[in-house]
Amino acid sequence: MSNIFVTQPYLPPLGDFMPYLEQIWDNKTLTNCGPFHKRLESALCEYLGVPHIALFTNATIALVTALQALRITGEVITTPYSFVATGHSLLWNGIKPVFVDVDPDTLNLDPVKVEAAITPQTTAIMPVHCYGRPCDIEAIQHIADNYNLRVIYDAAHAFGVRQHGQSILTAGDLSVLSFHATKVFNTFEGGAIVCPDVRTKQRIDHLKNFGFVDEVTVVAAGINGKMSEFNAALGLLQLQHIDAAIARRAHIDALYREALAGVPGLRLLAQPADVRTNQSYFPVLVQDDFAISRDELYALLKSHGIHGRRYFYPLISEFPMYRGLPSADPALLPHAKRASSQVICLPIYPDLSDADVLRIVDVIRQAWPQRQVATGVVAAAAATADLLVAA
Repeated sequence: MSNIFVTQPYLPPLGDFMPYLEQIWDNKTLTNCGPFHKRLESALCEYLGVPHIALFTNATIALVTALQALRITGEVITTPYSFVATGHSLLWNGIKPVFVDVDPDTLNLDPVKVEAAITPQTTAIMPVHCYGRPCDIEAIQHIADNYNLRVIYDAAHAFGVRQHGQSILTAGDLSVLSFHATKVFNTFEGGAIVCPDVRTKQRIDHLKNFGFVDEVTVVAAGINGKMSEFNAALGLLQLQHIDAAIARRAHIDALYREALAGVPGLRLLAQPADVRTNQSYFPVLVQDDFAISRDELYALLKSHGIHGRRYFYPLISEFPMYRGLPSADPALLPHAKRASSQVICLPIYPDLSDADVLRIVDVIRQAWPQRQVATGVVAAAAATADLLVAA
């Protein structure tokens, strides 16, 4: 049977993209914030319900630039339970990451742990809306206000997510989105910074274009972070399909939840109340009372051509460039460590069929008969040993 991977990029009909390419060929503008770039920024602001957006070539460069834009230095409190780009963006800016533990129910930063980790060197908090589920935005902002800290959200998973009817991307000082091929909304590669006002967007626009204001004026040591016209054009086309793509993800999420309900030893993260999620991932936590270990289940799925991913394993704090930090001590991060040892993200993407979802569930359920067989073999061996001793 064909392989099933954890995700597959949604792509619109190729023929629908050709008129966009023809326009690029006609106007000969490939980059430098051309017409598609400007149109996509405007369209995303309208769709997402945010005031301003600055497009980037990818989300990692956007994170690096967001830290530059707010002139962050010293220490930044962040999560160990994320993709490595969260931590790397800090190191690239000469900032010391300070890891704190996550809430065991949401797997987002625990605000209590955040407040306990603040020192005179702390200048900001960088939370992650893990799996697109909102952080405790109010508690984090309350802490930031009390201690005069900046908040930059790594919102790579959170495209289109709303809480209480409002976009979560307006929380904090800045939010950074990813439009990577693996994300709910993709532009092949890409990212964006959500900006609260015109002045902040102007500074970020300068930083992403070498610091140029005009042909002869450079106001900052900027970087080349601009999104190309090809990527922006694809983004405009993708916006026409995004609601259908998210609806399909919601259907797959519901199908998994129904099919896996009652399977002993599997924990599914609860659906947050009053949140319009985007079902960007489908994490399953394989607990101690499941038939086999997480890594055994991972291998079992792989043997059937099903390639889940252990997002996020190892923790960022366990990689060589971080594990020497005092805050990387596993004893300080028990909930993150446990989640990292248990998690498998199952395949979820718009083109995944219902039949393939049920195929994945069937393989997971196979673990229990395997355990029963193994237990029977052990029992039989023990009985044979008892007979030999008696003889």
